[in-house]
Amino acid sequence: MHMTRCGVGIGTVILIWSAAFSGASAQDCAGLKNFVVAETTIESTEAVAAGSKAPGFMGKPDPQAAALPAFCKVTGVIQNRIGADGKPYGIHFELRLPANWNGKFFFQGGGGMDGMVSPALGSVGRGFQSALERGYAVVSDDSGHSASTGGAFGHEQQARIDFAYQSTPTTTHVAKQLIAAFYGKTPNHSYFVGCSNGGREAMMAVQRSPLDFDGAVAGDPGFRLAHAAVGEAWDTQAFLAAAPKDAEGHPILSKSFSNADMKLIADAVVAKCDALDGLKDGEINNFSACKFDPAALTCKGAKAADCLTKEQVAALKKSFDGAHDSKGNAIYSSWPYDAGVGDMGWRMWKLGTSETARANAANVTMGATALTEYFVHPYVDGLTVENIDFNRAATLIEQTASINDAVDTDLSTFAARGGKLIIYEGLSDPVFSADDIMDYYRQLEKANGGVEKTESTARLFMIPGMSHCGGGPATDQFDSLTALENWVEHGQAPASILAQGAAFPGRTRPLCPYPQYAAYNGTGDPQEAKNFICKTPGQ
Repeated sequence: MHMTRCGVGIGTVILIWSAAFSGASAQDCAGLKNFVVAETTIESTEAVAAGSKAPGFMGKPDPQAAALPAFCKVTGVIQNRIGADGKPYGIHFELRLPANWNGKFFFQGGGGMDGMVSPALGSVGRGFQSALERGYAVVSDDSGHSASTGGAFGHEQQARIDFAYQSTPTTTHVAKQLIAAFYGKTPNHSYFVGCSNGGREAMMAVQRSPLDFDGAVAGDPGFRLAHAAVGEAWDTQAFLAAAPKDAEGHPILSKSFSNADMKLIADAVVAKCDALDGLKDGEINNFSACKFDPAALTCKGAKAADCLTKEQVAALKKSFDGAHDSKGNAIYSSWPYDAGVGDMGWRMWKLGTSETARANAANVTMGATALTEYFVHPYVDGLTVENIDFNRAATLIEQTASINDAVDTDLSTFAARGGKLIIYEGLSDPVFSADDIMDYYRQLEKANGGVEKTESTARLFMIPGMSHCGGGPATDQFDSLTALENWVEHGQAPASILAQGAAFPGRTRPLCPYPQYAAYNGTGDPQEAKNFICKTPGQ
C-alpha cells in the first residue's frame, strides 16, 4: 500500500533517529502526527528524552523504577465510530518507538475486561528489563472500548468482536505501518506477551492471526473467559453455603473460612504432597501425584482450630470439583489443591475480606459484572451470581464463548512459519484453573501429532504455589521474553526456565515444561536450581 504524509511520498517521512536524538529533533517525532494510516487518527506524538521513569502501581511514582531510554510516544485511535448503541467506540492505542531500536516489535497484552490504554512499556516480570528498555517498539491498546462503559460494551456487536480477538490484528497492522514510517523498515521479529486476559489475547493472536507474530507468551490465560465467569458464580455459591449470617440473615462470604482455616488447609496439602518431588521445601512440584481430600480435616465434634466443619468441607469439595449442571456435565474445570490456597491472593479472589454481607471478593465484584453485563447479556436479564441457573449456563454462554474463548488447537500455519508459544500458569491461580490449561495442552498434543511435535511449537510451564500472574509461595519471577527470543531466533527450545521469588529468598528453581516437574537430584544445595532436574511423572 502506498502511504503518504500530506501528499509527500513515504521516503521523506522516514526519520533517522539516533539514541540521543542527535541528528534529529523532537519535531521528527511530531511529524508522525500527520502520517496517514487508513481509518486511524494520530492524536498525539511526544519525543521523550532518556531518563524518564516508568509509572508505578496505579500510576504513582516509583523511585525504584528503571530510567527509560529515549523514545517517541504516539497515541491514536483506530476505527473511531458511534456504535449501534449510540455510544462512542474505537481502538485507542499507545506506541513507543525507542531511539535505539533493536528491530523488534512487542505487543503488550491487556487485563481484566480491558477498556484502558496502559503505558506501552512491555513488562515481562518484576526484576527484569522491560521490552522498551531492551529496545523494542512497544504497543498497547484498550481492545476497542472504554472502561467507563463497564460490561455494557458487550451489547455492541463490533465492540464485542474487538474485545474477543479483532483489536489485536487491527492495532498490530497500524503499529507496523508507523514503525516502517519511523525507522524505514518493518520489524525483524514480532512478539505478543500478556497475562490473564492478556494471556488469552496472546493465545488468540496465535490461533486467529498466525501470520502476525513470530512468538507469544500467554501467562495465566483466561482462555475460556465465558466458562470461567460461570465458575466464579459456582464458587461463590459454594462458599456462601458455608458462611455465617448477619443479623438480617445474609451470609458473609469472607467468614466462610478464616485465615487460620485457610492456613490449616494449605498446611495439610503441603504435608500430604510436598515430599512427592523428593524434597520437603514448601513447594509441591510433583503436582500430578498430589491427591488431597479435604474430608480428612472434618471435625469429629465441634469446630476447632485443627479441623473444618462438614459445611466447610462440602464447600471446598464443591468448589474444587468445578462447576457442572445437575446431570454432572462440566461447565468449568476442576482445580488442583496446592500450597497457595492459603495465600492472600487466593482469598481476595474467592472470599474477600469484607466484614459484612456486601462481599468484596473479586469473584463477586468483577465476576458479577462479567457474568451479568457481558458474558450472557442480552440473553438473560436480571441474572446475578446468586440466581444463575447452572442447568442453562452452558447454553447461555455459547455465543460469547464461540468468539471469545481461545480453544482452537489448529496451529499449523503458525507452526509452519516457525512460530513459538510459551504458556505459563500458577497452580494456585484462583481465577483461571490450572487443570483447565493442562487439559487444553493435552488436547493440543492430540491435535498436533503428539508430544514431540507439539513441544516443537508450544510448551506449557506450571508454577507451583503461584497465584494469578504472580504472588503466592512460589518462584514466580522469570524472564519469559528471553526464553521466547532464544527459541524463535536461535532455535533453543526452553528445556527449563530459571525462576526465583520473594517468598523464598535466595532460592532458584527450574520451571519445567509440562508434564515434567522439578525434582531434587539428591546432592548439592537444595536452594539452587542447578541441583534439580526436570522429571517426567512416573519415571
